[in-house]
This record gives sequence, C-alpha cells and structure tokens, in this order.
Amino acid sequence: MPTYQYQCTECGNGLEAVQKFTDEALTTCPDCQGRLRKVFSAVGVVFKGSGFYRTDSRSSSSSTVSSGSSSTTSTPAPASGTGSSAPASPAPAAS
Repeated sequence: MPTYQYQCTECGNGLEAVQKFTDEALTTCPDCQGRLRKVFSAVGVVFKGSGFYRTDSRSSSSSTVSSGSSSTTSTPAPASGTGSSAPASPAPAAS
C-alpha cells in the first residue's frame, strides 16, 4: 500500500498515512482539526540489475539473430492491382 503525505493548512503539521488506492483522502488534521492537503513530491526510482540501459540489451550476436530471423518472417509484396495505396508508377521529376 502506498504512503501519502499530508500537511495541515492551519497549523502546518505534516503527517504520513498508509492508505489503499481506493481509500478516501484524509481531510481533517488530527491535531487542530484544520484542513489537510496532499503533498506531492518526486519519486525516487533505482534500477538495479542488467537490462535497464541501452547498452545492456545490445550485443553483436543479438543483432545478427534478429536480421537472420527477419528474412524468414517477411511477407510477400502484394500483387499489382490489389488496391494498394502506393502509386503504380513513379511521379515525373521536376525540371
């Protein structure tokens, strides 16, 4: 369950509450019965292990495997007259 931070608008007291996502936000300060507001801050994320960086997932063997497998999975080009959106002949070059 996430921990939410609140701060009272009256006395300035801060508190943390462990709540479910479905729980209603706290609205009253337990000290002075003033109004609470949620405090949003940046979340610290640490990526540990391999596979998180661009250089971790790249290797010379993986690039040759992907290029070799792409030729077996390619589909043939559509035959002429099948309603393709590409023009049938190239456009004339401007002079």
